[in-house]
Amino acid sequence: MSKKKNVKQTDKNLEGIEQALTRSEQFIEDNQKALTYILGGLIVILLIIIGGNRYYLKPLNEEAAADMYYAERFFELDSFNLALNGYGTYPGFLNVIDDYGISKSARISRYYAGVCYHQLGNHEEAVDLLTKFKTNDLLVGAAKYSTLGDAYVEMGELDKAIDAYKNGIEKYENNFSSPIILKKMGLVYEELGQLDNALETYQNIESTYPETPEGKEINKYIGRVESKLSL
Repeated sequence: MSKKKNVKQTDKNLEGIEQALTRSEQFIEDNQKALTYILGGLIVILLIIIGGNRYYLKPLNEEAAADMYYAERFFELDSFNLALNGYGTYPGFLNVIDDYGISKSARISRYYAGVCYHQLGNHEEAVDLLTKFKTNDLLVGAAKYSTLGDAYVEMGELDKAIDAYKNGIEKYENNFSSPIILKKMGLVYEELGQLDNALETYQNIESTYPETPEGKEINKYIGRVESKLSL
């Protein structure tokens, strides 16, 4: 008896599946023209994206990189005003940002421009540009947050400086930049009177980065804070 029930149930299931397939086939048949248009439209969009990358973005990136060349040379010579604003026919980083907004060179120019503004004493503009700048590069990302923290220090916003330094260490940890940023953070903690945090930060350098220049000289900073704590 149970076998008959199972057979009947199986027949019903198969019948349901056949009906569903029939409805799907009927839907495709009824809407074949519309589906063809949709598929064709998607293919066109895909071709436009591929063509845009090849025929628009690639030449744009190359042109932007060529225009950024002289700004980078000025930057390397510490001529931050020329690097930022350009000189004569030589574009600066701000020109690259304005003229090539979606290019790779325009994106990295935001970082360079932020550093230039900081070096020129315009820390608010530096914070604005550096905050907007995004990167996956460990060294550039760490340098961004290091400069951002420095700008906040110059503005007297020490708590924000600490947050910036922490972001640089947590998001872009590396043996070159991290001990430098940690040392800056320790100095700010000292300025804030947070000696326990300063000591912990210096000890972090000592234990994690002992072979770096910062690690080799950190004992004197540790000794200074310990002396203050013992008073």
